[in-house]
Amino acid sequence: MAEQELDLKAELERLRNENAALKKGAATGITMKVSDKGALSIYGMGRFPVTLYKEQWLKLMDMADQIRAFISANDAKLKTKE
Repeated sequence: MAEQELDLKAELERLRNENAALKKGAATGITMKVSDKGALSIYGMGRFPVTLYKEQWLKLMDMADQIRAFISANDAKLKTKE
């Protein structure tokens, strides 16, 4: 009985460590990856990755101020994902 109890405690500890590692991975938030076709995929924004080619990301980043202004101007109409 004592050996079985030790096995259960060891398994519980292993599962706690695994759970903590999974939570830590989820908490890191946004990650990036180069797709098979050479595009940049951003993971962690939603269910699916956001994938654009380099020139598309650069064009979008150049518009950051305009995007922020648009969000501010349309704040009442835009929803927040919870």
